Amino acid sequence: MSFPHLSEVLKILDGALKSNATMSTNYAGLLADKLEQDGERETAIRIRERLARAPTAIAHAQDASRNGVGLPVDIESRLDTVDVSTPVKGAVSLHLPGGTANRMAEFLQSVRHYDLLRASKAAMPLRVLLYGLPGTGKTQSARWIASELGLPLLTVRCDTLISSLLGQTSKNLRRVFDYVEQRPCVLFLDEFDALASARGNERDVGELQRVVIALLQNIDAISENTILLAASNHERLLDPAVWRRFPFQIPLPLPDNELRRVMWTAMLGVFAPDNLDWDALIVRSEGASGALIEQIGMDTKRHAILSGKPKVDDGELFRRLALSLALAQGHTLAAIRDEIRWLRQWDAKIFSLRELARLYDVSTRQITHLIQEQHGNTTEPTRRGKG
Repeated sequence: MSFPHLSEVLKILDGALKSNATMSTNYAGLLADKLEQDGERETAIRIRERLARAPTAIAHAQDASRNGVGLPVDIESRLDTVDVSTPVKGAVSLHLPGGTANRMAEFLQSVRHYDLLRASKAAMPLRVLLYGLPGTGKTQSARWIASELGLPLLTVRCDTLISSLLGQTSKNLRRVFDYVEQRPCVLFLDEFDALASARGNERDVGELQRVVIALLQNIDAISENTILLAASNHERLLDPAVWRRFPFQIPLPLPDNELRRVMWTAMLGVFAPDNLDWDALIVRSEGASGALIEQIGMDTKRHAILSGKPKVDDGELFRRLALSLALAQGHTLAAIRDEIRWLRQWDAKIFSLRELARLYDVSTRQITHLIQEQHGNTTEPTRRGKG
């Protein structure tokens, strides 16, 4: 038989047994919220009335969540090792391929119905490993999950936990995990491979191996219903034992054609030019990450607004896309002539001589000269009206 919200009741009991008023108060508040969502408004009111009789504990809990009081600190640098944010539901947009979106939805369902699944011996620890290339949405996914669950997001940049003091990194880890057990939240370990790299390499030293062991021990020690997200750009570097601690493993690929169309449409919105060749935009943005598409969309909209135009210039949109892809591929385009040559090589149909002349505000003759001149020539084009 399932006991609704058993997880919160057990957390309240844990806090009482540990004489931890903050922990008991935080989870009692969460229990009241869940009961009210279930239609048990009178019961929720009674819990809140009881909490109101302990103003000191409530004030301490509110201060800890709002002002960062009590956040774990690295003893060497005296810097907080956790950043607290509260993403608002509906304010965080997330675009994922269908299969990835289904995995994400399955995880959310597992969180929301954890007690039911546990009663049926079908629950898994609420831990997700997000992995993929930079810009594919790992941090955005963490923010979206927290917003959907209505919980604060506690973000740890794992490289900030690493200390030069012997044994201090493991202590930093312990403080973080102790802290998250005291309050309903989503713990997000960003740059996870900084801590969880595979052991056994020739360059490994004893301290690094101890860090991985400490990480595994801390993950094993937390409650199975503590929500833990970890993100890595280099999943192949992760220790095999780390993978086994994450029942939910979600790869985040670069967006495919369909997803790029959705993302471009969402990003450009009402600023999309009427004559935009959407098919060309989708094809030519192959290999672009979601973050890159968002950046280009924002840049072109800002350019249109500052230029006093109601729509994005389609030539400017393709120009920024091509130059961003060049940068992502490691090309250095320091001079205008380098940009023009790259654009012409990238797509001569989109970037005709006339279009390049329009975009750079020079004559087509100058464009032709720049394309044909030797790389050693440093002559820059003279813009119209500039002398």
